[in-house]
Amino acid sequence: MTDSTHTDTDTGIDFTGVFPAMCTPFDADERIDFETLRTDAKRLESAGVDGLVPVGSTGESATLTHDEHVRVVEAVIDAVDDVPVIAGTGSNNTREALELSERAADAGADAILLISPYYNKPEQQGLLEHYRTLADAVDVPQIVYNVPSRTGQTIEPDTVVDLASHPNIAGYKAAEGDLGAIGEIVERTREDDFSILSGDDPLTLPMLSIGAHGAISVVANVEPERTVAMVGAALEGDYERARRIHHELGPLVRDLFVETNPIPVKEAMAIRGYGPARLRPPLTRLREANREQLEATLEGLERAPVARRGGDR
Repeated sequence: MTDSTHTDTDTGIDFTGVFPAMCTPFDADERIDFETLRTDAKRLESAGVDGLVPVGSTGESATLTHDEHVRVVEAVIDAVDDVPVIAGTGSNNTREALELSERAADAGADAILLISPYYNKPEQQGLLEHYRTLADAVDVPQIVYNVPSRTGQTIEPDTVVDLASHPNIAGYKAAEGDLGAIGEIVERTREDDFSILSGDDPLTLPMLSIGAHGAISVVANVEPERTVAMVGAALEGDYERARRIHHELGPLVRDLFVETNPIPVKEAMAIRGYGPARLRPPLTRLREANREQLEATLEGLERAPVARRGGDR
């Protein structure tokens, strides 16, 4: 785990470091493979991550029933000993998000991750009211998630800063790809107990350099130790080492987003023996040419040790 911390004083939860956005494994009948899910949660905890994030976009939440959401959260909580579990509970329907959030909190989730309402494209006032409704009703730390490439609408910096004043809104997952906007949010919330987390693996190191506190990461499913080392080095101010690991991870990060997430990361997990590559329709398996490239990238990483302090190998 990382040495530098940014603990929310109201909740006691540390939102600093690396939080893998977990995959949801399926068996041959497209049922959730809970044994593999628990094993994977334990593997990631043992690798030194700072928390786990089940049932987000990477966890194929869009094709899980509400009951399956809760069962996945319960299984991950049951599997780990010492790291917080941040459950994805967002929806484009405020009532549905409220139900999912309440059920996740009742199941024992330490915090919740709330993607902004998608498809119906609310105005900024609608986003404010949506998040305030959830924060008023569910007394667990909440992370606002902005990913306009999936939702069709961005959360503007003014809106994020406004939401940061709510005692139950503890952080912001930034996946808008706009470092200017992210930098503004960092500047305007840095005196608050409010964590900024990268939701965009290619930009994790740049975000850390302007004041982010960590990452909710896809690549950390496959290379947790290396991702923890990179983020930890940056948080400690060792940017030489952080850059070296960033570039080591670069080819894998690019491979993991060559098709829609989580298609490539599930294939990578299968190649490494961590879980099946099966997805629920309408998602499909990674194309063969992309799988061959991914295999080569993973083989290269297996031959390269994680960069140590001081630049030694």
